[in-house]
This record gives sequence, structure tokens and C-alpha cells, in this order.
Amino acid sequence: MRECLESRYAGVSLPPVIVEQPPKVELGDFAIPIFPFAKPLRSAPLKIAETIRNEIGPIDGIAEMQVAPPGYLNVRIDRAWMAAALAADQKPATEIPTGKILVEHTSINPNKAAHIGHLRNAILGDTFVRLLHYAGREVDVQNYIDNTGVQVADVVVGFTHIEKKSREEIEALTRQPRFDYYCWDLYACVSQWYAEDKQNLQARRDTLHALEIGGNETAEIAELIAIAVLRRHLETMDRLDIEYDFLPRESEILHLHFWDAAFTKLKEAGVLTFENDGKNKGCWVMRRAGTSSTTEDTEAAKEASDRISEEDQKVIVRSNGTVGYVGKDIAYHMWKFGLLGRDFGYRKFYRYPNQHDCWISAMEGENDHPHFGDVAEIYNVIDARQSEAQSTVIEALRGLGHNEAADHYTHFSYEMVALTPRCAAELGYTISEEDKTRSYIEVSGRKGFGVKADDLLDQLIASARKEVDSRHPQVPGGERGEIATQVAIGALRYFMLKYTKPSVIAFDFKDALSFEGETGPYAQYAVVRATSIFRKAGLDPDTFTFNAVKQIGTQALAQYLNGADANEIWELWLAASKTSQVVSQCIATTEPAYLAKHAFQLAQLFNAFYHRHPILSEPDEGRKQFLLATAAVVRRELIRSLAVMGITVPTVM
Repeated sequence: MRECLESRYAGVSLPPVIVEQPPKVELGDFAIPIFPFAKPLRSAPLKIAETIRNEIGPIDGIAEMQVAPPGYLNVRIDRAWMAAALAADQKPATEIPTGKILVEHTSINPNKAAHIGHLRNAILGDTFVRLLHYAGREVDVQNYIDNTGVQVADVVVGFTHIEKKSREEIEALTRQPRFDYYCWDLYACVSQWYAEDKQNLQARRDTLHALEIGGNETAEIAELIAIAVLRRHLETMDRLDIEYDFLPRESEILHLHFWDAAFTKLKEAGVLTFENDGKNKGCWVMRRAGTSSTTEDTEAAKEASDRISEEDQKVIVRSNGTVGYVGKDIAYHMWKFGLLGRDFGYRKFYRYPNQHDCWISAMEGENDHPHFGDVAEIYNVIDARQSEAQSTVIEALRGLGHNEAADHYTHFSYEMVALTPRCAAELGYTISEEDKTRSYIEVSGRKGFGVKADDLLDQLIASARKEVDSRHPQVPGGERGEIATQVAIGALRYFMLKYTKPSVIAFDFKDALSFEGETGPYAQYAVVRATSIFRKAGLDPDTFTFNAVKQIGTQALAQYLNGADANEIWELWLAASKTSQVVSQCIATTEPAYLAKHAFQLAQLFNAFYHRHPILSEPDEGRKQFLLATAAVVRRELIRSLAVMGITVPTVM
């Protein structure tokens, strides 16, 4: 369509083509609003629509185009043509962009057990990686480890100043199965210790300084703690089938002098300025993201624009010479884009059950390692509270003249996870009468209030196991355990994905595990139902579809799919055809919730189809084959959609 208009109206700047879904398939399979073209083409929408319909000519797979008031072009697909293509698993040819994409997600401080909020980050990030893989992109998955920050320092303080443990005692504790749980409780104790006497905060400052310098016993203790907790984090995420390729650590960014290299470039480019007076005297600062200098062209104006007002200053290097989080992040992202001129050492750190190796940064590493960094695009999965810091990194890249890199840097922002009062009570927390009236209760790691990720998974699996045991007592115990795990993981991942990223999630066990409504188990159950049809028929659904549709023939397909009585089944085929389109939409908008909605709607349509059409007892053999093909196509697309969300389907539910 766009090519048609561009050839007819050469030189006119045209808006993008928008494709909408009509409220009913009777109106068409999709609709294109023509209103945006009326002003640039200086013509009425209906007239433009008529022109397009008359000039565009026949298109394979399109049965009809209709002009509809007040200005739509409604398009009907050749139903038999599309059904045959979908059954054969044919996808439209698309050009896959070159260049590797880096997705950074999870990034938990290695100071205590992972909690429910970290799970939202990891599930969003892992699902986005799966979306990119589905689209044929090459992806590096990184998990940034802040092993020299204040959170790790606080746990070191807890061990050395409160519990007064030696290095050897701490090392022995790190070998305990759930050392991260020990650190969870200790971290909350440290926060209370600071509150009791503000002078205790000097221990934090001294510890932080020792960590940044490195090469001392305090830094060695921090390394022991961080490595042990990090291994637990990887084990926790592996339960959800979440893997990483590389773990860059802040300690190497510091000690391999990434910041020094970036600092020199930032000063030379004038991105950083030194403050000689005011509240930030002695600091290196840059202009805060979202503020702008004057656009006047006078010498006085230009000189004034070089001076950043105090309220617009973002401190990058403190007056004591220590670099803040954002400064290290700028250096790290310059490395990501291959703009720093330095690299990490690499060594193998963790091997997954599938034999995939996860690498970690090191001062000196192994010679034979994958190539990391130097990527074309970056997606950082970080919550909305980090928006300013992320914007500052982007502005630093622009200030250095790397506009293309800045344009391909995306902050994949999301909101927090809380608990419903019912969920908090089920987890053993004391809930006040006031708390019971709230829609959600915020968690706090410093106060020790929250849901550890492993506890959540354990409880979800236990709840699912009760349901599976009651429904399928004849299934062997080990298999029931596997089924319960698949249901629990499916419930959790779907629950985290069905809400759009700007939504605050109030997690609830009962809602997540329900077999009804918009849940993971509901979508899984639709696949189990479809699979049971083929098991009873003695057919393999994965090999049945294409051959069956070929045998049915185009004429019979058209008969089964056309007419008012066929619209319900056609809607199911049409929905099943949209998986690739929805994946593209999710990537373009960085919003996986669209895929969750797609899976749910497909499951809904299938369940309605399942109840209306007793497939195996259908007397007309040709129609029976068609109904089986319908079930097989929907099953395939549901499995694919769920797999991209990291959800597998059990044998029974």
C-alpha cells in the first residue's frame, strides 16, 4: 500500500501505515485507517482508499478489499490460502537485521537471597531474549554484578563488626546450602545497627573504601561472600530455566581501569566539568539528563551554557575522588559498544545442566573465550527508579559524539512487585488491620520483609503438587513432581508477564495458580486438552497437520472456513496465524505482555472450540480431519508462544 501511494504521490512525506483489528471478522480480517493520509495528500480518506483499492492490484492471499466509511480500507484474507500456509508452517520472508544484541538483566546485588522483585526483572529479561531468538537475532545475555557496592559492604560489616567472625569462619559459612538466606537476615540486622547509632555508619564508609582499593583482607572477605551468593542466584534462576552468558563485575571495571579510560575521554570531550565552588565544589559533574543549555548564538550565551547550574548538575566523581555508580556505568556501556579500547579477562564460572558455560570477568582470564561486547544494540532491564541514571549514560554517549550508540540503547523499564495482604499472611508475616485494607504491601530487603525467590518457588510447587496429586493419583510420584514444577513455573512466569511493564504487580498465590482465567495453567491446560485429542485418536499432532490439509484440498478448506457458521473457527485460525506478528510487536515495544495476552486469547478461543465441536465423534470424515488440523495448528502456536515465555507444558494437569 505504501509503495502504491509513494509512486503516485512522489516527494510527499507519508505517515506510517497502521493496521487494526475490526471488532468482528464479518467486517474484515484487518482494517487500515486512511485518515492520517488525508492531510499530506490533500484528499478525502474515502477517495484515497478507492485509489489504493483500484491501483494496488491482486495480491496473493488477499480475497477482497472494501472501502468503508468514514475512511477505512477493510481487507479480507483468502481463508483457504492462509489455512494451507499456516498448516505448512510457512512464514512471510523477513529481513533479519545484522549485529549482535546485548540484553542485560537480573543484576542482583550479591549480598543476600534473590527476592520476588528480582524474579520480575529476570523473567522479563529472559522472555525478551527468547523473543529476540525467535526473531532470528544473535543475543548476548549479561548479568551485571555490583560486588563492590554499599549492599555488599553492609553484609561484610555484619560479619566483621556485628558477628565479629574471622575470614575462616565466614568461608566455612559460605559452604552452607543456603548461605544467601543467612546473609538475608544479617543484612536486615546491619540496617538496624546503623539506625541505633549513626556513628556505626563509619564502618560502612571504611569497608567501601577497602573494597574499592582491593588487595586487602576486607576485599577478600567481600569476594568470598559475593561469589557464594552469586552461585546461589544462578542456581535459583536456573530453576526457572534462566541462563546467562557473561557476568561482568564492578570490581574488574574498577581494577582494570575502565573508568580511568572513560574519564579521560569524558574530560577531553567536555562532557565533564570540574566545580570550583558551590555545594559540589571539588566534584566532576555533567549536565543532568533532561536539562538543556541555551540555544542563543552569542558568545556570552555560549560561555553561560558551559556553566551548569547547581540544580542541573549530576555528580559523577565525588570531591574525595571516588567515582559514583553512574560514572562506572558510563564506562561499562562504552565497553558494551566497543568504544572504550579496553577489555575484561574472562574465565568460566558456572556450567548449566545443558552444558552451556557462563563466563565471569577476571583480572586475567582464559585465552579461549567467546567474544563479548562490541554490540550493535543494548537493552537494559532495570526498574523505573533507575530512569535518571540510564538517561545520564545515554546523554554521556551523545556528549562523546556516539549518537548511533545512544540511539540503540534502550532502558527496558518496569515497575515493582508487591504482595497482596493475603499472600503476605500466607507467608507468615504479621499483617495489621490497616494492611488488610490495602491493595498491596511493599517489600523491603533492608527490613527483612519480602519473599525470597526460592521460598516462593517452593511454595508454588507444593501448592501445585497438592492439586496434581488429587487429580492424578495414578501417575507415579516422580512424574507428579515434574508436572507440579511445570505448572508452578508456568504460573509464576505468566503472572509476571501478563501485566504491562508500568503496572505495579501485587502477587497472590491463589490468583497465579488458578486453572481458570488469565493464568499460565489455563493456557497450559488448553495444550493438554489438544494433545489428549490426538492421543485418543492415535495420531502425532506435529506431523499430522500439513498432510491432512493437503488431503482435504483447497475447495473443501474454503467450504469449511467460509460462511457465517464458519466465522467462529476462522477466528481461531486467524488468531493462530498471529504469533510471529505478536512477537515483532513485543520486540518493537519492549512489551512481552502482548504475547501473554495472545496466548490467553488463543487458549480461550480453543477452549470454546473444544466444547462446541466433539471432534473425534464427528461423522463426516473430511470435516473431522479439518477439525483435527485446526486443533493441531492451535496447539503448535500455543506451545510456541508459551515457550517464548519460558513456559513448558506438562503431559497432564
